[in-house]
Amino acid sequence: MGHVQILEEKELFPRLAKEFAGSAKESIKARDRFTVALSGGSTPIGLYEELASGDFLSAKDLAACYFFFGDERDVSPESARSNFKLARDLLFKPLKIPAANIVRWPTEIIDAQEVAVKYEQAIKRFFKLEEGEFPRFDLVMLGLGDDCHTASLFPNTAALSETNGIAVMNRVEKLDTNRLTLTYPVFNNARKVFFVVTGEKKAEAVREAVEGEKNCTRYPAQCIEPTDGEVKWYVDKKAGALLKVR
Repeated sequence: MGHVQILEEKELFPRLAKEFAGSAKESIKARDRFTVALSGGSTPIGLYEELASGDFLSAKDLAACYFFFGDERDVSPESARSNFKLARDLLFKPLKIPAANIVRWPTEIIDAQEVAVKYEQAIKRFFKLEEGEFPRFDLVMLGLGDDCHTASLFPNTAALSETNGIAVMNRVEKLDTNRLTLTYPVFNNARKVFFVVTGEKKAEAVREAVEGEKNCTRYPAQCIEPTDGEVKWYVDKKAGALLKVR
């Protein structure tokens, strides 16, 4: 399940911001651009604030950074629950990221299924994909739920078995809601995947994801396994408390 770094809480986001910036510079040097799929939920707040407060990337570098979202809630882009709004307010605005460098789920469309179709089309256009091809993100940022879901790939949901689609609507019965998510084939085609997990509530999920017997239906994060890329885990001491190898 990749390399695990257990860090003090105060060290986690400064380290992650340096790794993020290093990945961006490396990609820009190699391919003239950096493509990243951001994670949702509250965990990225620390990273966004760190990146926005420091001189991690120059204006020239930022102009070559393109931001996507691994998943999204089926809410207005102006909703407090929107992953996009969080990133816009804490990252994009402070760093003056141009709108052309942000590719978001168009959740102002009422039909979640159509939102997924439109997002997949936008990704295909950006990466100039042929039929059957998947995007190759330079970096995918992922969090982890206490049920071991990641992005909006929840246990026992239909999206776990999606092998052809890039972006799908995923019905999550236990939350009585529709979510929007990129799929395993997309995440597993990335050059790098960074999991970021904090807090003691996530300790059991981290243990299952990293060291548990493989069962992706119950523990979806276990199936994030890039075919030609690397996975790194950045966890604080509370989240990593139950790991055997520390």
